[in-house]
Amino acid sequence: MQTKFLKALWGMEGTPYRDMFVRIKAAGFDGVETPMPDAQQEAEFKELLEEFQFDFIPQIFTGGSDASAHAASFAEQVERAVSFKPLFVNSHSARDHFTFEQQISFFEQALAVERSTGLAVGHETHRQRAMFTPWTTARLLEALPELKITADFSHWTCVCESLLDDNRADIETAISRTLHIHARVGYAEGPQVADPSAKEYATELALFEGWWKEMILSRAAQGNAVSTVVPEFGPPGYMHTLPHTNVPVADLWEVNDWIYRRFKENVKKWQA
Repeated sequence: MQTKFLKALWGMEGTPYRDMFVRIKAAGFDGVETPMPDAQQEAEFKELLEEFQFDFIPQIFTGGSDASAHAASFAEQVERAVSFKPLFVNSHSARDHFTFEQQISFFEQALAVERSTGLAVGHETHRQRAMFTPWTTARLLEALPELKITADFSHWTCVCESLLDDNRADIETAISRTLHIHARVGYAEGPQVADPSAKEYATELALFEGWWKEMILSRAAQGNAVSTVVPEFGPPGYMHTLPHTNVPVADLWEVNDWIYRRFKENVKKWQA
C-alpha cells in the first residue's frame, strides 16, 4: 500500500500559493490539504495543482443554527469540492451539543451527498464537533456502517484529559474506520505538545505512533491501495508561546517536517 503525505497550509497564511507550493514540492510532499480558495483565487489554485501535480484534500466546516443548516452547508461545500478533483474531503461536521438523533440525521444526509457526488468524506475527530470524544464517535460509527473518519486523536486526549487508557474498544472502532490521518501529538492537558522530538513527550509520541501504525496496517488489511497522512501541528493558538511575547517555542515548519520524515520512515518498518 502506498502512503501519501500532504502538507497542511495552516500556519502558512499570507504567503502566495505559488511560493507555498514551491516549498512544499521541494520538501517531497505529494499534495496539500487546505480549505478551498475563494472564488477570485480558484482558477489559479486549480492551475497550480495541475502544474505541481499535487493531490488535494479540501477541508470544509459545516455551520448554521441547527442540524438541518449544517447538513445544507455540508452539501453545498462537498458539491463545490467536486470541481477540484480531490482525493476526498475532510469535514469538521455537525456540533457536539446536538442530540444523538440530530447527529444521526446530519450524517445520514452527509452519506447521501457522498453517494450522489462520488466523493468520499472523512469526518474529523475534532473538538466542538459531533466526533469530539471516542465514545460519541464509536456510537455514530456503529449506527452508520458507511461512515468514515479523519483520525486526529490529539483532540480526544485534550477533551478526555487523559491518554485514553479507558477507551480502547472505542479507539479500535475508530481505527477500523479511518480514511485519513492528521499526525499531531496531543497530551492530557492539550491538543499539541510543544515539540514532539523533546524527550519529555516520549510517552505521548510512542502512544500516537502506535495508533498511527494500527491505522496504516488496518487500511492495508482492508485492501486499500493508498493511505494519506497530514502532519498537522498548528501555529500559536495551538503551539505554545513564551509569556508576554507570543514568541513560538518551536519552528512550525521544522516540527511538521520532523513528524513527516519520521512517519515516512516508520511506514517502511510497519509494512516490512
